[in-house]
Amino acid sequence: MPIRLLSSEVSSQIAAGEVVERPASVVKELTENSLDAGAKNISISIADAGRTLIEVADDGFGIPANELELAAARHATSKLVQSDDLFHIQTLGFRGEALASIGSVSRFTLTSRVKDAKEGARLKVEGGIAGKVEKVGAPVGTVVRVEDLFYNVPARLKFIKTDTTEKRAIDSLVTRYALAYPNVRFKVTDGKQATLQTAGDGDRRAILATLYGVDVAKQMLEVMAQEDGFSLTGFISPTSITRSNRKEITFFVNGRWVQEISLTSALLQAYHTLLMVGRYPLTVLFLEIAPEDVDVNVHPTKAEVRFKSQDKVFSFVQRSARKALLAYTPVPSVSPQLWGARSQSEMPTRQAGIDWSIAHDERSSLESEPFSAESEASSVRSEQPAQQLEAKTGVPLLRLIGQIGATYLVAEGPDGLYLIDQHAAHERVLFEKLMAQHGTKGIPAQSLLTPEVVTLPPQSAKMLTSQLDFLNHFGFEVEEFGTNTFRVRAIPMLFAGAEPSAALRALVEDFEEDETPLQSEVEARLAARVCKRLAVKGGQPLTNEEQRALLNDLETCQSPRTCPHGRPTMIHLSVDTLEKQFGRKGPR
Repeated sequence: MPIRLLSSEVSSQIAAGEVVERPASVVKELTENSLDAGAKNISISIADAGRTLIEVADDGFGIPANELELAAARHATSKLVQSDDLFHIQTLGFRGEALASIGSVSRFTLTSRVKDAKEGARLKVEGGIAGKVEKVGAPVGTVVRVEDLFYNVPARLKFIKTDTTEKRAIDSLVTRYALAYPNVRFKVTDGKQATLQTAGDGDRRAILATLYGVDVAKQMLEVMAQEDGFSLTGFISPTSITRSNRKEITFFVNGRWVQEISLTSALLQAYHTLLMVGRYPLTVLFLEIAPEDVDVNVHPTKAEVRFKSQDKVFSFVQRSARKALLAYTPVPSVSPQLWGARSQSEMPTRQAGIDWSIAHDERSSLESEPFSAESEASSVRSEQPAQQLEAKTGVPLLRLIGQIGATYLVAEGPDGLYLIDQHAAHERVLFEKLMAQHGTKGIPAQSLLTPEVVTLPPQSAKMLTSQLDFLNHFGFEVEEFGTNTFRVRAIPMLFAGAEPSAALRALVEDFEEDETPLQSEVEARLAARVCKRLAVKGGQPLTNEEQRALLNDLETCQSPRTCPHGRPTMIHLSVDTLEKQFGRKGPR
């Protein structure tokens, strides 16, 4: 096959493939253009998750009528003049590819008017072929209307994900830019409903409240640091607010949203030893650095950057975040009371859904003489072969010894010592009770005396809105109560006394981008998600009665040795192992 030059149509579609991956890519490029144009109001409208319509309108500087056709051409930009300008970029866009790429894979309409012009101008582009510029009435600013995205590239259209996933990607993108540019008023409309609207008054914490709720916004820790020409501002979450993935770790460099591994690693290093394994903070940080010290021309979507002094940036971010963490949440000292007797009045509020009553009649006398009674019960149990007990319950009946570090229970069985993780064990107990109720007469619900109002990020709110019937089937009574806001009227009886907002957030916050919606998720996974959030936590002291009740419940579980996610609930040290460790039987 002979070598030939590609046609302009094919080359434009190839370029578009690098810049326009999905509807959210279109929103990103157009939003950045609006910000570069000095817009103070940006309105974004979508239909069918961006497949049939994406419209971005702003009140920026606008484009002169005689430059409108050039603006839609490839490699046409007002932000660069010579190659040296690439090392001093102070705008979000600079390649001049966005409008041309979008126009090559859609039906594209560009309408704009500059301040000094009496009328605006309009240009239509279909599949990369531009029409004639027309004079029209228009307000100052620019309106870009993108219809039938990928209509002429059916292969690319097949790779677009579900409406829920694409909408979440758009909402996630715009919320980040709303935080980065608090002086700009953003509005996102999906059909007739506004899913996001900010005031544009410069208050980032108010925007956090709009996105994550007032309670979360109040707890976020502010970061303000300057050093050697670097500046870091924004918010990080305390150790009590975490997520199961890195999706909520957001970095902007010189106003540009980037996904830079080194910055994320520096932040996680700041939280080292302060978070449980597999948990990640909620973060919005803005790094300002001299333009010549950062290279933004390393990726077609401008999502990656390279720093001139990588190690210095890493160290600066790590130290700044760590300093803020320790300033607001100093490392607590261990109270001597944790190692001594605690009265009932000293105990913290119990986690909901735990039946702390003693389950077995044979242990009802333990309150008066706990150790002697337990020893007697233990001798009775020992008469039964351990193998029979294992076959019956999956774990032998255990005699409680105590609690270590307010996290692990120590118990004696007929065949050795057991260390039980109280959080994992309680997860298993709640999970089996919930699934048992679901499989019989349905999950009983308890109405709240005062309904609780919960605010979710737009991407989570959309998912929850479409799944309200499913939640009601699971014992929740939830209704819409405004934009991205829900009112919880009832929760499953098993979780009585729990924080309703925690239960609701557990259902939606940890979904990965390509995970299926709730209605398609296996019910057991949904139950496991809620139980994990509401189970008693590690570090929470429990009374003797609570510890015994947890052991009782665990003994009755069908699968007591692992939590619903597969993590072990206990470690068993046999008598034979202990004897070897103490040199009583053979070599160590």
